[in-house]
Amino acid sequence: MNKSNAITASRGRTLRSAARSQGFSLIEILIVMALIAVVAGMVAKNVAGGRQKGMYNAAKTQVQQLSGKIEEYALDVGNPPESIDALVSAPSDASNWNGPYVKAKDLQDPWGSPWQYRYPGEHGDYDVWTFGADKKEGGDKYNKDYGNWE
Repeated sequence: MNKSNAITASRGRTLRSAARSQGFSLIEILIVMALIAVVAGMVAKNVAGGRQKGMYNAAKTQVQQLSGKIEEYALDVGNPPESIDALVSAPSDASNWNGPYVKAKDLQDPWGSPWQYRYPGEHGDYDVWTFGADKKEGGDKYNKDYGNWE
């Protein structure tokens, strides 16, 4: 092999080596995409769980706030309302009504369901509660019912 052939052969190997190292193989790209999908799935699961936990904690806070508004109504009128809607608009028999005590949107729990209300209550003068994320009676974790007697 003469000197010019040796340079050409050397350049050929260099060019082929450079061409191979310029990109990723299809297998490498698929492996990276699979790893990204696994990590994204784990993050999404944690975010969704955190969202439900946040909504459940918000419901617990809102039950206490709503109970405070019912107590305020009872102080003004003399007893808790027959219907929770009396916190928004005055019933015909409430002579000292000084509301509205809440806005209409406050009569829904964080999951968009109406607050459950009973007067007279089974756990006190009145009961106010939510059925939780599943919107059904009973349940556990974030589907658990939560009320002012907790």
